[in-house]
Amino acid sequence: MSAYEVNFDGLVGLTHHYAGLSFGNVASTSNKNTPANPKLAAKQGLQKMKTLSDMGFKQGVLPPQERPHIPVLRQLGFTGSDAQIIAAVAKQSPQLLSAVSSASSMWTANAATVSPSADTADKRVHFTVANLNNKFHRAIEADTTSATLRSIFKNEAHFVHHAALPQQALMGDEGAANHNRLGGAYDQASVQVFVYGQQFLGGGIGPKHYPARQSREASEAVARLHQLKAEQTVFVQQHPDVIDQGVFHNDVIAVSNQNVLFHHQHAFLNQSEALAEIREKMARLGQEFVSIEVPDQRVSVKDAVNTYLFNSQLLTRADGGMSIVVPEESRQNPAVWGYLNDMIQMGTPIDDIKVFDLRESMRNGGGPACLRLRVAVNEAELNAINPNLFMNDAMFTRLNTWVDQYYRDQLAQQDLADPQLLIESRTALDELTQILGLGSVYHFQR
Repeated sequence: MSAYEVNFDGLVGLTHHYAGLSFGNVASTSNKNTPANPKLAAKQGLQKMKTLSDMGFKQGVLPPQERPHIPVLRQLGFTGSDAQIIAAVAKQSPQLLSAVSSASSMWTANAATVSPSADTADKRVHFTVANLNNKFHRAIEADTTSATLRSIFKNEAHFVHHAALPQQALMGDEGAANHNRLGGAYDQASVQVFVYGQQFLGGGIGPKHYPARQSREASEAVARLHQLKAEQTVFVQQHPDVIDQGVFHNDVIAVSNQNVLFHHQHAFLNQSEALAEIREKMARLGQEFVSIEVPDQRVSVKDAVNTYLFNSQLLTRADGGMSIVVPEESRQNPAVWGYLNDMIQMGTPIDDIKVFDLRESMRNGGGPACLRLRVAVNEAELNAINPNLFMNDAMFTRLNTWVDQYYRDQLAQQDLADPQLLIESRTALDELTQILGLGSVYHFQR
């Protein structure tokens, strides 16, 4: 192979807890205030990475961010030592402490939007960091995410980095969770599909109950920054009704890989027209579009949200077949599991199911696809990536040992007030930057 899709999974942070911070995310709000297990969460994620690496897929690791995030608390007027600040916030606003302690950067599908060099005018891989401005606890991620990506993808001959869009609702950008790329081999020109929740300028309908986190205006801005051709770009509106049923990102109702789009019957507004545009633009590139549409009578939107059927990964194996990676919750739901097993007998490119236990992430609202950022690269670009980020036997052992040393096996919201947790986190992240060969991507002084 001369081209690859590398999946960079987020390593779950030491402050993983359930605070119900994400309005519009059913799993997040329904598990609020239940105890979490950060150690188990990290190990579940590592096991997924290792298994996929063993299957022959290119698998990378992205580090967690420093939490609690003291700089933003100082920006908000809290003063004193770090310990004094944590004590004051815990007393005055426990929910604010939860927000600045969130381990949500683990869901790296929201880290950035990535356009491979085969699609960009300057033939370089473009990254635009997501501003995530719909949720405070996520909006504070952008600066560290940018520093991390710049540290991993350094070579300017191959990689271009764009700052996050302005922090305003008009430019709400949630990254790759609302972005699909449909085509052939990973180093061939493809069609990039941007899915948005609402268009704010010029009117248009939107959801009534939950927020539309991705704007069309933001998607168009990213496409311009990435120097994409209009004939290889499609903008599609997510159906407002499914957003109001808990489909807060496109990757909760649709997932793509190469020429396949696996999606629900009600995923998009004006769905037939949207699919026709994708099909036409792919045909111009000599690519056949395969749409696998799941009927509502087989899998309801509610079941799709509860099981994260579409928050799955589609991966092309070395033998040319395609595997779908789903969470254990999909196997436990009779309708979803029945459909999946029927689907692999239908003669579609998807002919294999892999199930992973990711319950710690699932209970906070993120499944297999939330945990990974896809980066399609050619051989030269692959060789320009920081090699210390790739999963292998030695990395798996070392990171598990690191998790065993530093992570707690139970964490509740009240535990965030413990100043020792900040010390533990900083000590652990200091060691992790050395393991992964990263520069200074954190705010604290070592």
